[in-house]
Amino acid sequence: MTRMTIAEMRARLTASILSDCLDAAGRRDQALPARIRPLDEARVMVGRARTAAYMEVYHVEPGVNPYALELQLVDSLGADEIPVFACSNPARIGPWGELLSTAARVRGAAGALMDGCVRDIRAIRAMGFPVFHGGIAPLDSKGRGQIMAIDVPVRCAGVEVRSGDLVFGDADGVVVVPAEVEQQVLDLAIEKVTGERNTLRDLEAGHRITDVFARYGIL
Repeated sequence: MTRMTIAEMRARLTASILSDCLDAAGRRDQALPARIRPLDEARVMVGRARTAAYMEVYHVEPGVNPYALELQLVDSLGADEIPVFACSNPARIGPWGELLSTAARVRGAAGALMDGCVRDIRAIRAMGFPVFHGGIAPLDSKGRGQIMAIDVPVRCAGVEVRSGDLVFGDADGVVVVPAEVEQQVLDLAIEKVTGERNTLRDLEAGHRITDVFARYGIL
């Protein structure tokens, strides 16, 4: 059984390796679709999900703070946590920007994930905060979408996410590792990392890829 810290996962694993290991564990629908992209491909995001469910709205209720649960979630973030925003109509809102990135970063959050849009992208890139998003747009969520619940099961871009699940994002995309299979997947991942290292060594030495695949079973 392999015990890994978040820092070790960030240094040793990739989204592709974890995706393959999730497949091997029988969880074949844990990679978010290709439209979910990193704001900065140089950043790696690894941490524990904190979920938020957005409902689409078409007005601003007088006397009601539409950001109340959003602010509560960000203020409650701990080290290596990742707010995960599931938006009922992702194209209509940009729920994440510079101010939320700043507040989350100083609390030790590992990044942010949403199937909606992100804005203030130059400022976020400059601060080095990992954000994975479904688009870039200037649209505020006010009057378009409102968080109705936090720390509940959600589907972000179609993938189920629960608070506490492991979220890993890099230049290849994002995968979510459910808590109930996390240890199995991490054990498989360490085996695969070792196998890939041996595979690369033999390929660089000029061995035929057919022979190398027969030797290690990794491609």
